[in-house]
Amino acid sequence: MQTNIIVKLQVEGTHNWPDATDGAGAEMHYLEYRHRHMFHIDARKEVMHDDRDVEFIMFKRQINRYLRQMYYTSELDLCDFGSQSCEMIAEELYKKFDLCYCAVYEDNENGAEVY
Repeated sequence: MQTNIIVKLQVEGTHNWPDATDGAGAEMHYLEYRHRHMFHIDARKEVMHDDRDVEFIMFKRQINRYLRQMYYTSELDLCDFGSQSCEMIAEELYKKFDLCYCAVYEDNENGAEVY
């Protein structure tokens, strides 16, 4: 049996896909420009016992703090992820926080998961 804790959070941010026209076609050219999303994150971490091995609230705060330190820009008053995709953000969090699963969604609609 494996037990995981789960934290879900939302981060207001921007990103862009510089090669959108080449990758998805001319009708998706607008993705080449910075655009805003609410990034919804589902992060799961394995724990070794059932007495709160990792505290939910503290873990969620750690992820929020990390994202703000790495990506927050006062110019926009939000996180700017540059040309990172949902896949890239999920992989970064997966590795940084030793997760067993991470999903990142744009506007809680479309996204990617890493496990």
